[in-house]
Amino acid sequence: MRLFGERYRWNTASLAQQFLLIGGLVSLGATILVGAFVTNLIEAAVTRNTGAATALYVDSVIAPLLPDMQTNNDLSESVQRALDETLGQGTLGKRLLSFRLWRPDGTILYSNEKPLIGRKLPISDGLQTALTGTMVAEYDHADDVGSETVRDSGLPVLEIYNPVLQPWSGEVVGVLEFYEIATDFQHSLNHARLQSWFAVVAFTMSFFAILSVLVFKGSRTIDSQDKALKQRIRELSELLLQNGELSVKLQRASQRTTALNERYLRRLGAELHDGPAQLVALAALKVDSEAISNPRTSRKVRDGEIASIKSSLDDAMQEIRTICSGLVLPQIEGADLREVVERALKAHAERTGALVELSLSPASPQLSISAKICVFRFLQEALNNGYRHGGGAEQYVIQTYEGQTVSVKAGDRGPGFDPTKTKPSSLGLSGLRERVESLGGIFELKTSDLGTELCMSLNLDEMEPS
Repeated sequence: MRLFGERYRWNTASLAQQFLLIGGLVSLGATILVGAFVTNLIEAAVTRNTGAATALYVDSVIAPLLPDMQTNNDLSESVQRALDETLGQGTLGKRLLSFRLWRPDGTILYSNEKPLIGRKLPISDGLQTALTGTMVAEYDHADDVGSETVRDSGLPVLEIYNPVLQPWSGEVVGVLEFYEIATDFQHSLNHARLQSWFAVVAFTMSFFAILSVLVFKGSRTIDSQDKALKQRIRELSELLLQNGELSVKLQRASQRTTALNERYLRRLGAELHDGPAQLVALAALKVDSEAISNPRTSRKVRDGEIASIKSSLDDAMQEIRTICSGLVLPQIEGADLREVVERALKAHAERTGALVELSLSPASPQLSISAKICVFRFLQEALNNGYRHGGGAEQYVIQTYEGQTVSVKAGDRGPGFDPTKTKPSSLGLSGLRERVESLGGIFELKTSDLGTELCMSLNLDEMEPS
């Protein structure tokens, strides 16, 4: 569980945070490795150069005092005394802590430590290398047998093995081993180490800082793009959900619209059948009646029958006009909301003679043609229902416009009705609801024994522009 939590925290960390952790560890490791490598190189180079200079100086002083090492196996007292005087005073005496002259077999021919003269000691690695003709310089490595005095001194020393060469043959005939007091060398070496570490750390930190700046910029860009992408995904998800809901609503509205159209056609057929068709049929019967076809019928009776036929046809024509007037809208394409409402009330007054109290908002926005038709049909049906079922008692219309939302209310002070007792075949209210909701609007019905009020509202931001 703990491992899972750590892995989760790591995965949720930003690119910059991950880089700081991993890059910091890698940079620290690289700094240590490179610093140690460079320091070792500097120490080896400084030790080698210093040892070579010292060896050259010692060799120039000591070599003239030495006899032919190839023919003499021992040093005479005069040579030893000369070496004692040379190594015991002057510059060499101050610089050299210990001095030995080795034969190739490991015997010490001379040393400023008298007990070591004549002893044969194990050949160390440095001595073995010097016997091959190569100068060896080592710092603070006085760990050979016979170097107890040097180690006990506690001083930093530079151990040098310098081969003694036969002048005419170049053969190694001995080795000079001496320990130089390296106090100044130690200070110089520590200073060089400090400078090398400082340079390595400064370079690594500068490099890491530059990379960090680039990574932080890239991380911020990636984070901002990631947030923008997630926001877009959320918006697209919401749009897909809304589109799905709208698709379902559209499908249901299409199905209900089909059913409503069928019911409208049936009602229109019923109105034509029960109204104009009956009057035309009555006129047709009178045309075929005996009073018209019998030549012996008096002119007065015939004129009466013809007048009755004409009256029936006039009534049929009037009913047809009335039905058509309910189907055809007035010219509202170029009208604004105020004009649409006023024309709906004017048409209602012409049909019924009823007066309707009107309240309009100061602002009158332009609507799409579908919204204008919806408002007009809503008022037409609501006012007709109020006149027909509520007796037209104190009918009123209130239109408001707030925050891109258009609301229209139509009501009366009639006795009201019970919505649960509305017949399923009734087209008025269900037709209005379908018409309003098909545009994304809201339809509400409020009724009581104090009156009935119908309300529709449309959000213009969610509708297509006109």
